[in-house]
Amino acid sequence: MSMQHERPEDESPATDAAAESGEPAADAETGGTESLRSRSRKATWLAMGAVALALALIWLAPGVGHVDDTSSPEASGDPDDAKATGKVAPMHFTLQDMNGKSVDLASFKGRIVLINFWATWCGPCRAEIPSLVELQDRYHDDLTILGVSIDDPADKLKPYAAEFKMNYPVLVGNGHQDMQDAFGPLFGIPVSVLVGRDGRIALKHSGIATMEQFEREIKALL
Repeated sequence: MSMQHERPEDESPATDAAAESGEPAADAETGGTESLRSRSRKATWLAMGAVALALALIWLAPGVGHVDDTSSPEASGDPDDAKATGKVAPMHFTLQDMNGKSVDLASFKGRIVLINFWATWCGPCRAEIPSLVELQDRYHDDLTILGVSIDDPADKLKPYAAEFKMNYPVLVGNGHQDMQDAFGPLFGIPVSVLVGRDGRIALKHSGIATMEQFEREIKALL
């Protein structure tokens, strides 16, 4: 990018004016020095402004500073997710579902359990629900999906579950930070934890996942 900068003129007007008025040369030189200093300061500010403008234009250029949000869901996830694999799942918690019924996680021992941490205000969670509904319907003999809302009240969950035809238990995780921490840390949602029949974590996935990814992992545990 070509830019034009102001530069000092070859001669100082103050020097010419002093010569024509007959003033002493020393005074003319003093005036010329002050003028040059003023112009130097101006040039410095112009240069600094030009640099700032150039940086701004570079940042706004296509592709610079842009975050690609179209990456594959399977490529997403927290680097620490893999550390959970093989650990005994903390299934000793009891939560209430959206209808006020107590649900003991340990009661699902011997089944494949997919615990999905989500919230009604979460866009990626919303996009993931239809896949979970289909998976629960397809593998209902072996699989139980538990949707744990991290902070929604029960009265907000009921109409939401009805709208999306959620065919699996929707649990109230609000007030159960200990349970969330046990399966976490949860730095964002959705987070899904797949527990095998042996009670150990087969997969932890932070971020939205595709139905194909979930199904592949579920089939491996059948």
